[in-house]
Amino acid sequence: MPDTFEEKYIDVLHNIELALARTYREHDDLTDFDAREAVNALIRVYQAQLQNRAAPALQLSPLAQKAFENAQVMCEFHLGRGTLLDKNQKPANISVYVKTVDEIVACLKRIRRSIEMWNKELGRRGYFDFVKDYVR
Repeated sequence: MPDTFEEKYIDVLHNIELALARTYREHDDLTDFDAREAVNALIRVYQAQLQNRAAPALQLSPLAQKAFENAQVMCEFHLGRGTLLDKNQKPANISVYVKTVDEIVACLKRIRRSIEMWNKELGRRGYFDFVKDYVR
């Protein structure tokens, strides 16, 4: 049995961070601020779902919007509502243990704390400087 939150949700955390890191590799002007805004927007969207409210209107910068979209694909996959595509744009044959919206929100909040911590410690791209060595 996993001992820590990170051990229990390593697959979700890794996949969301992979999506954020991929966005950073595609757009090297993406900052930790953009990533935090994308994660905050995802938290608002999923909290609205939990409260049976309409999704909030989001006003994100173009880079934060791209990070949001990439991370949302991973969230939806782990919720059992989306399919990942392989490099040939065909549905990937990957099984997943479906998570609840509450679990996804908790994972997003954990990633937000990581972004804030590494940003404070290493500067405006501190989170990406840290995470790039762990996700490929």
